Amino acid sequence: MNWLAWSLLSAAFAAATALLGKRGLENIDSHLATALRTTVVLVFVWAVALAFAPAGALANVSRRSWLWLTLSGLATGLSWLCYFRALQLGEASRVAPIDKLSVVFVVLFAALFLGESLTARGLLGAGLIAAGAVLLAVK
Repeated sequence: MNWLAWSLLSAAFAAATALLGKRGLENIDSHLATALRTTVVLVFVWAVALAFAPAGALANVSRRSWLWLTLSGLATGLSWLCYFRALQLGEASRVAPIDKLSVVFVVLFAALFLGESLTARGLLGAGLIAAGAVLLAVK
């Protein structure tokens, strides 16, 4: 499978995350729900990694990779905590589009911090995503 197929699967599972998470948040603190969900993710992802990663691969991870992946993990944790709190307080159909503004942030931040190109077409697409998110979220 190519990047597009994996991206579409990611989007489908992200949609399932919102819907299933919203159901799971009934009568439970959002932070506890995030911790439970993260524990499941931790066990599942380690099982997959151990099944598919070459033997000894963990020993070959550089300090630089550890740093960036640690920071990414912290950002993920903060994102999940905020997302589940938003889901607990709001409607999934309104929370999820605002969460997807992350796409717009990635486009802008990738240009600023990673030196990726930012074209008129890319800006238009990001603008349309932002407009769509706002239209979906506003009642």
